[in-house]
Amino acid sequence: MTNGNQKGKAGERELSKELNSLLGTECRRGQQYNGVDGHDVVGIEGVHVECKRVERLNVGDAIEQAERDADEGEIPSVFHRKNRKPWLVTIRLCDLIKFCRVILGVVK
Repeated sequence: MTNGNQKGKAGERELSKELNSLLGTECRRGQQYNGVDGHDVVGIEGVHVECKRVERLNVGDAIEQAERDADEGEIPSVFHRKNRKPWLVTIRLCDLIKFCRVILGVVK
């Protein structure tokens, strides 16, 4: 397993923990539990979470990957961060209102 794979898995675990703390969800690494390719983090129904823990991110490529991997009706999103920087979220502007409604609906 490459160093990048380990960093990716660690990023998925870290993001899951952050989302659970912030939203009161039960997010977890997707591939760890169901082995389904393309689902980095699961636990927010209606949102496809693409997790990127890299120093240089091509945001366009990342959102296109999220669009491809999202199930029908899911909002494609990219949660990303660099070393020693906070998590950021990228979504399409047309999904903003729906994304906010979904997130507000899961906050406990």
